[in-house]
Amino acid sequence: MSEHRRKPPQPQGGGRAAARRAAQQSSGRRAAPGRGATSASPSASHGEERPYGGRAEARRAAQRGGGRRRVDESGAGGRAARRGAAGAGAGKKRLIDYPRHDKYGWRRWMPSWKLVAGLCIGFLGLLTVAAALAYSTVAIPKEAEAATAQNNVYYWADGSQMAATGGEVNRQIIGIDQIPRAMQDAVISAENKTFEKDSGIDPMGITRAVFNMARGQETQGGSTITQQYVKNARLDDQDQTLSRKVQELFIAIKIDSEMDKPDIMQGYLNTSYYGRGAYGIQAAARTYYNKDAEKLNASECAFLASLLKGATYYDPAGATEIDAKATAEANRERAEKRWRWILDEMVKDGRLDAGERATYTEFPDPQKPKKNAQLGGQIGYLVDLAKANFLNKYEGMTANKLAQGGYEIHTTFDKKKVQALEATIKNIYKKHIDPEKRPDTDTHVQFGGASVEPETGKIVAIYGGTDATKHFTNNADATGAQVGSTFKPFVLAAAMRDGVRDPEGESEQGPSQRTIVDPDKSRYNGANKLKIKNYDGSVWRNEEGKEWLQRNDGDESFKNISLREAMIHSANSPFVQLGMDIGIPQVRKAAVDAGLLESSLVKSDVPSFSLGISDPSAIRMAGAYGTFAANGKQRDPYSVTSVEHQGKTIYKHEDKAETAFTKAVATNVTDVLRDVVDDDEGTGKNARLPGRQVAGKTGTTDDNKSAWFVGYTPQLSTAIDMYRLDDNEKSGKKREFLKMYGTGDRDTIHGSSFPSEIWQTYMSQALKGAKIVEFDEPEELDAEAVWGGGAVSPKPTPSSSPSSSPSPSPSPSPSESPSKSPGRPTESCNPWEDWTCDPTGGTDAGTDQGGTNGGITSSPTTSTGTDTGGGGNGNGGGNGGGFIGGSDGTE
Repeated sequence: MSEHRRKPPQPQGGGRAAARRAAQQSSGRRAAPGRGATSASPSASHGEERPYGGRAEARRAAQRGGGRRRVDESGAGGRAARRGAAGAGAGKKRLIDYPRHDKYGWRRWMPSWKLVAGLCIGFLGLLTVAAALAYSTVAIPKEAEAATAQNNVYYWADGSQMAATGGEVNRQIIGIDQIPRAMQDAVISAENKTFEKDSGIDPMGITRAVFNMARGQETQGGSTITQQYVKNARLDDQDQTLSRKVQELFIAIKIDSEMDKPDIMQGYLNTSYYGRGAYGIQAAARTYYNKDAEKLNASECAFLASLLKGATYYDPAGATEIDAKATAEANRERAEKRWRWILDEMVKDGRLDAGERATYTEFPDPQKPKKNAQLGGQIGYLVDLAKANFLNKYEGMTANKLAQGGYEIHTTFDKKKVQALEATIKNIYKKHIDPEKRPDTDTHVQFGGASVEPETGKIVAIYGGTDATKHFTNNADATGAQVGSTFKPFVLAAAMRDGVRDPEGESEQGPSQRTIVDPDKSRYNGANKLKIKNYDGSVWRNEEGKEWLQRNDGDESFKNISLREAMIHSANSPFVQLGMDIGIPQVRKAAVDAGLLESSLVKSDVPSFSLGISDPSAIRMAGAYGTFAANGKQRDPYSVTSVEHQGKTIYKHEDKAETAFTKAVATNVTDVLRDVVDDDEGTGKNARLPGRQVAGKTGTTDDNKSAWFVGYTPQLSTAIDMYRLDDNEKSGKKREFLKMYGTGDRDTIHGSSFPSEIWQTYMSQALKGAKIVEFDEPEELDAEAVWGGGAVSPKPTPSSSPSSSPSPSPSPSPSESPSKSPGRPTESCNPWEDWTCDPTGGTDAGTDQGGTNGGITSSPTTSTGTDTGGGGNGNGGGNGGGFIGGSDGTE
């Protein structure tokens, strides 16, 4: 064989065999001692290692290389193995190396810095391209189309037009030269400090606003003045969606590049909403200060700038028709705080001289709001009520957006009923109230009223006051007037729904048993000056350790009396003790379930809570009584049925009824309240409607400071209130309710006088021609006879004749004319047959520690325990002498 065909000598490392062995070891197996090591001499002690297979085995071993590789670095075979492994791995590498080809375990899923950097650059590039495309394609809308306010049209329930009002009458565009520099500076300092140098948006401003908000500090808006101008004047859609905000941002950038800053400022101040229907700075100057904008000083400008944060909450006149929290007091406090802050910011920014700032120490009070002439009489109250209802119910609607107009608002108001209620009250006022003749008793007399349909919750009529353009408070809404004994039906409902607590079943978790109360079988002590006790029999005391002695109207005692008779005569003692036996929290819950707002109820769990020391509105009282008329189904009163905008219905009322009470409870409450009207001794007898069934309750508070009648038929529930409220508001003092002794030339004013007379006259007209509907018969209650307030169940009078034993089931309807005078038991009587009988002699009655007019109070801890007696303030309750509960809630 020739030399050139001879096989060349193999390297020391082992050649192909070594490569195979290296590949096999890479799978994680370590060779046994003396077997896996490569010897420098083929004549090693164990000889040449036997190969495990051919090329196929080597490939398989390389593919299995997921574990720890072991390659002999010292020989040529190791180098060959590394080259083979690298070659195999290189075949898996991709353009985007993820998951990473040469990493294992969790490292395989960690992107490299190159990959991260590449993705970031790519994302920013795409974002830049998208922004450029959006900027180039966005168009600037025309200003006039969006900035001009239209009418809002309000309709009666029958579809006829009630009023047309909007922002169309209160806008005047003026030039930048007519807008005071102080106004511009105030807005810049308050809203957008970088306005004069930013590009229409301010990322740092947004960050700063969020940061300040998190710290609870005064904030500048996150949006720039340019963005606000775009929102006010350039975009019709006011919804705060993400797409709209992006659109707003690009339009702002484009406007900033195409308009001068003074023009943007002029447009912003001319299109912003300042409240009271005023669009633009000129209208605002006229509305709040009755002067042209160019004559405003820096202090007035600072106040008007504060309104841009939200006129609903910064107008000192208040806006409770929109939000109950926007009271005049709260708004004034907010406005003064922001006014001072804006002036200080102007000084800090070098936009106001510190010396001039020092002269502005008094808040620049704006003038009182004025109504549009067409909103006179009751129309203004109706419009405000409907507006508030829509704003509260329709998500996304704001006062600013509504004021731009274009909405058709269909209401529940019945024109004939509104006119009938107004005419009735005005006639009573004209006939009986004479401020000139009796200035000490007849001044500041106010009436309010509301009618609600029990089956729907519709507010069909209200009386808000003499004229919405002169008297700005809606008397049908919250006024602060306590409701007195008209609250007692909620106590009775709680007794029949929740029951009284059983002291025998008390545990660490509280009383475990309750007893449902029967209004006829049960007896409560109606004694005058009754010593009120806790449900466990212990005497109730306030924080000062003083007892509560409850008085009845005229100091009349009723002794053991059924709850029906107690309601008919409006006796206080039984219901105060009943409320304590039930638990004031349960009584409060029953009132809320019926439809009263919890925010209108006194928070203290005091005995007098059951006598109506709270001050719900006439609307809510009518609605809550309507719950009983609807057999326990509660519906919130509402005044807007639907709203249309640009031909589309955007809102429609949905009927939502909650079961507040069972039909048995509701029908029994109604049955008791019917006797208040039907019984010849009932306090509500003046409210009778010939041929119709009526249920109702009178209410009078301590010192005759307010009087109510709330009653209902199956079709209509109406509440009428009367009170005197001084005008201290003009002098900055807190307004107070005044006594009504001698008002209308009557010794005292009760719910049974003017309020029930108004109710009867109005309801006669409101229901004229309506179908006569009767109440459902009271259903059987799973209730028991309860003896409370110290009343003790007597043993039947012994008799030789079985027929003389008392009936085990007393008549659910007591005699309309009791044979005995209340509080005057005969020497021998049977309490089961005569409610005036009281063998116990009223032993729980407290001693007379006060005067003749002890008052009720929502905060009994203020009692002094003196002998002077005296009444309360009518707005929070009075202090009875010797801590005696007064005649609040009686007639």
